[in-house]
Amino acid sequence: MDVMIQAAGLVANWNVLLTILAASMFGLFVGAVPGLTATMATAMLVPLTFFMEPVAAVGAIVACSAMAIFAGDIPGALLRIPGTPASAAYVDDTYKLTQKGQAELGLGACVLFSALGGLFGTIVLILAAPSLAEFAIKFSSQEYFWIALLGLTCAVFMGASSPVKGLLSLFIGLTVASVGLNNPAGVPRLTFGSTEMLAGIDFIPVMIGIFAISEVIRTILSGGRNWDQAPKTVGNIFRDWGGMLKTYWRQSIRGNITGTAIGILPGAGADVAAYVSYAISRRFSKTPEKYGTGHVEGVVEASAANNASLASAWVPALVFGIPGDTMTAIVIGVLYVKGLNPGPTLFIFNPQTIYAVFLIFILANLIMIPLGWGLIKFSKNILLVSKAVLMPLILIFCIVGAFASNNAVYGVTIMLIFGVVGYLMEENGVPIAPCVLGIVIGPILEKNLISTLIKSQGNLVDFINRPIAFVIFMILCLIWVSIIVSWIRPRNRSAPL
Repeated sequence: MDVMIQAAGLVANWNVLLTILAASMFGLFVGAVPGLTATMATAMLVPLTFFMEPVAAVGAIVACSAMAIFAGDIPGALLRIPGTPASAAYVDDTYKLTQKGQAELGLGACVLFSALGGLFGTIVLILAAPSLAEFAIKFSSQEYFWIALLGLTCAVFMGASSPVKGLLSLFIGLTVASVGLNNPAGVPRLTFGSTEMLAGIDFIPVMIGIFAISEVIRTILSGGRNWDQAPKTVGNIFRDWGGMLKTYWRQSIRGNITGTAIGILPGAGADVAAYVSYAISRRFSKTPEKYGTGHVEGVVEASAANNASLASAWVPALVFGIPGDTMTAIVIGVLYVKGLNPGPTLFIFNPQTIYAVFLIFILANLIMIPLGWGLIKFSKNILLVSKAVLMPLILIFCIVGAFASNNAVYGVTIMLIFGVVGYLMEENGVPIAPCVLGIVIGPILEKNLISTLIKSQGNLVDFINRPIAFVIFMILCLIWVSIIVSWIRPRNRSAPL
């Protein structure tokens, strides 16, 4: 109890509270700008943290990252341009809710369940950090390979309405992910002699192109009808909270658990958590055919998962100094600079600082509601802007975001190419989500496949000779069998007697 009182005293300092508020507003701004990710936001804060006290420095990054992940939902809902990769998993649903005149339903779900997910992940972080970290540290390349394969299996769920088109989209994503230097030999692969492509294709320009530029192309070719016919208002985001909590409490809890479980695994992060949770939600939904058409159920589960994963990603970072994602990798650097070396001794010698961080997590997720509401109230004015003005502005923001990803025109070129690819895919009924998931998870799959083969000298049995790897493998087998059965049954029912 004394430790908690000391931690509360560290947080209840006007300097710390103002820092958290300023970092929160900065995170909201960066997350809402397409092309600027939550990782970029935290990275841009690092130079400023050198002049802060330890609690204020870590608190700024906590608040900024939580706000940035949520804020990415807003341009996704209003313009179909996800502000961060984690928002791309359910952008079709939130945008189509806006087109139906139900923007407040989608945005209200994002605010509420992002906050609840963040609080759930924080509670788990407080109560079970050491034990969860011990579990996560047991994972090796075998387990990560099967988890990556599990993530790719989610693409089948996302493209469930047309498995063939879903697989086609997934293979496009995996092909994009394989561009660059071969792992581990360093042989150029699919670069076509381009030196820029040796580093691979950056995900940010691809995401901007496949979502934003394709929408700009669609609006131009339709003469603006898809924009002019869309409702221009956003109602009260708090109105449907009671109904959503009553209807989707199971999805919320499941998203919280999934996001927390994925977050503690080093290298996974909010992006993977959102896609996996959305796929799980669709798989167990009574109305899977509504997903992607403006249905809030998947939004609830995925938005809860991506924020829950943020807090749980700190588990291996604080206990072992192993980053759970790119943002916690930045945090570990800040902790070392401030003399707070991550590891078990941190809980022994500086417990008040750790609990202060926990309290800041809670505070950041609580203030997400009023600050998120304010940002939505401000952002809804975008809907009133004429397409003749808005589309060039969107194009300018997209170019800036794509250029900022690697400070080269190469990023803008990639963005334009994938804008055309995204438009053609959607016009032919090929889903976007499996492609994006393939780009995100493809490198993780390849890295752990190669690592396992090198360690085992090509012995395939080593992929399942560890208990956790074997359990994940069996779960995957059950999922694949259920998918095959679900595809065969409708054909048998429709067959003539």
